[in-house]
Amino acid sequence: MLPVNPWLALTPGDDPAERIRQVGRAHERFVSQNERPHQMRSVVADSWARSAAFIGADSTPPIDLCDNELEAYRAAHPLSRVMPIFRDLLGGLAEDGDHILAVCDAHGRLLWVEGDSGMLSGAASMNFVPGARWDEAHAGTNAPGTALAVDHALQIFATEHFSRPVQRWTCTAAPIHDPGTGLLLGAIDVTGGDHLANPHSLALVRATALAAEAYLRGLTPVRDRPSVAALGRDEALLASGTARTRLGRRHSELLVLLTTHPEGRTGDQLAVDLYGDDVNPVTVRAELSRLRRILGPELLDSRPYRLRAQPATDFGTVTDLLGRGQTADALAAYPGPLLPGSDAPGIVRLRRMIDSRLRAAILAAGDRRLLQRWLESPWGADDLELWETYASLAPADRAAARRTAELTREYACNVPATYP
Repeated sequence: MLPVNPWLALTPGDDPAERIRQVGRAHERFVSQNERPHQMRSVVADSWARSAAFIGADSTPPIDLCDNELEAYRAAHPLSRVMPIFRDLLGGLAEDGDHILAVCDAHGRLLWVEGDSGMLSGAASMNFVPGARWDEAHAGTNAPGTALAVDHALQIFATEHFSRPVQRWTCTAAPIHDPGTGLLLGAIDVTGGDHLANPHSLALVRATALAAEAYLRGLTPVRDRPSVAALGRDEALLASGTARTRLGRRHSELLVLLTTHPEGRTGDQLAVDLYGDDVNPVTVRAELSRLRRILGPELLDSRPYRLRAQPATDFGTVTDLLGRGQTADALAAYPGPLLPGSDAPGIVRLRRMIDSRLRAAILAAGDRRLLQRWLESPWGADDLELWETYASLAPADRAAARRTAELTREYACNVPATYP
């Protein structure tokens, strides 16, 4: 029986041993016959499908960070400031000898792994150690990696893990967000035995993540300069002081357009940016009037329409980093395309410009890790040119070669016929 709560691994009354056998049989059919599993949580079935595109069922996660590089990275990471909270709220579980406390960054790299020495020794056998990459593309279905992928707290129980070496473990994880921007900072995880698959552990880990976010919010300085987050989201988030305002689609488009034209735009110009040839200045002026009531007259001027205080923007940060040649930092600051649901001509042009610059910089860098991060994203998964480049840099990566061949065939089939 599937749990009523899709994020919980078991329903009260379930027989864990029988569930392990049932899911294990489904896993073997999926791996050997590519058969979509039935009678399973969709969050797990979907994760298996994502994982299989990158790794085999016997894969071991790679080590991305080690020694001095790891120490410097985690010392500077925002989650280092909330480690005392994690240890206070979840450390008791790790100290009882039955659990491991782990914290990863937004890329799934484990930064801290703490607990009983015996448990840590067992975890090390599958590279569940600081510096290892535990996102789905490198470790398959697992609680911290899948929590990052779906941006939700969840449990992964025993044979629900995609990688066979991990299937004797059960884990519960929750994502943690930057309170100012809403972007993922990483995840908090508790890993142990089958007894961990219960509602209390999920609630405790989720509460710990919320406590960490609340603490970070208190540390965030109040800035006079407003900020706009519009990457990877259909509705822009405006932050001004301690206030956070989520704007509707049209107001999001208008605000983004105004941030890119500090000199101001007329109503007619904004109408073209929003509607193209189907110009409707009256509608635009009405929307601007409503936006002015939201922002306040102290922020939005008219005649021409312009922002009195030029806000910081997440897409501006990405382009600034690219301009300084900091491709890795630009990619880390990029959660997705600009207002991806918008078809306004002005937004589409800006979105394509940002994506093209970032993609070109990744291609020029020739760095396997940067290419891999782009290809693991929904917007980069079908990028044949970058798959070809990545495959050339990683000739032993059979999954990359397979994906390159698949896309080559797919694109060849979609090329329209030409006639003399």
